[in-house]
Amino acid sequence: MAKNIQAIRGMRDILPEQTPLWQFVEQNLRDVLSAYGYSEIRLPIVEKTELFKRSIGEVTDIVEKEMYTFDDRNNDSLTLRPEGTAGCLRAGLEHGLLHNQTHRLWYYGQMFRHERPQKGRYRQFTQLGVETYGIASADIDAELIALSHRLWQKLGLSEQLELQINSLGTSEERVVYREKLVEYFNQQPELLDEDSQRRLTSNPLRILDTKNPAMKELVENAPSLMDFLGEESKAHFKTLTDTLDALNIAYVVNQRLVRGLDYYSKTVFEWVTTALGAQGTVCAGGRYDGLIEQLGGRANHAVGFAMGIERLVLLLEERTDLSIKKPVDAYLLLFGNAAEKAGAVMAEEIRSALPQLRLQMHCGAGSFKSQFKKADKSGADYALILGDDELQNNVVGLKFLRSDAEQKTLTLAELISFLQTTNS
Repeated sequence: MAKNIQAIRGMRDILPEQTPLWQFVEQNLRDVLSAYGYSEIRLPIVEKTELFKRSIGEVTDIVEKEMYTFDDRNNDSLTLRPEGTAGCLRAGLEHGLLHNQTHRLWYYGQMFRHERPQKGRYRQFTQLGVETYGIASADIDAELIALSHRLWQKLGLSEQLELQINSLGTSEERVVYREKLVEYFNQQPELLDEDSQRRLTSNPLRILDTKNPAMKELVENAPSLMDFLGEESKAHFKTLTDTLDALNIAYVVNQRLVRGLDYYSKTVFEWVTTALGAQGTVCAGGRYDGLIEQLGGRANHAVGFAMGIERLVLLLEERTDLSIKKPVDAYLLLFGNAAEKAGAVMAEEIRSALPQLRLQMHCGAGSFKSQFKKADKSGADYALILGDDELQNNVVGLKFLRSDAEQKTLTLAELISFLQTTNS
């Protein structure tokens, strides 16, 4: 017997009993984004490898170790997208969306990174990305944070997430700070772990984000980037904090928050939780004004965030008070050949009269007991019963599956009226 083929390590199936929670999250995402006037953009999963080398940087873990890259039949180097910002900017540049315009965009879909799989982190994972273009002021930074905060409120996760913010200043300010930071770490190189020693030459700001407890004191005593910011960067950050204060959105200024990619400037932020262990970041973003020029466009302003859906789902799975509606409202049981034929017609009449009702009709015959068992397993609130007696009397039986209410016998018109009232 041939061996069963299993899913690739780090890639998983989301089974039917799990998808209602995902659909709940996705519907809330769409509702909030629509309320703020953001428009959806749908992007390819595969892009030219050069796009990510130019945006993320060749000397990064993502490009060097984590990307799924291959040559196609034309010998072009292609990559499964490891993140969405670069592809969204590529689309904006290609279709003329960026010059002298403002846009608020969002996208949703699969990303791919060859990392070590762990709780809430997979090699194929799902992200919501939100990107805004053409707005220089800090009010749009605050709006993105307010948007994500409203989503936590809708999902009931506000108490589990903490907002951390920081300013990275301009690229010119970071050059000066970087020199001081390298000078500081070079005074005690023996305290740097192997990863930090490598970052000292490639991306020293990332050392500040180390999770190594042995380096905690070293990092805490490092020079602060805030001390190197110019007046404009400081004013931008103060506008952000003043706006968040006015919105009553609590935050922590984390001067060690740097984000992983070089293209960020000024505002950076993360929503973090302690409920998922080491992988505590659920949503992260910031301003990346310089990336558009880096990809060949004219100088412009950009700020956005990305949100990991797997981690959101993990948080929601811990909630005992969350009630996710089952995919079926009513289940139609059919007994006998005549009932099976009449039932198909009746089911379509009900669906036409009640487009929002989720009605599942039993197929494949079966005993009274087995059909009721499937009706109960479907999660439906009601079982609709159609057999020889019901057909003869032009009625339908209505049995309540989630309460002790007495079973009813109704005409089709009465049944439709009842279902319309209870499912409105």
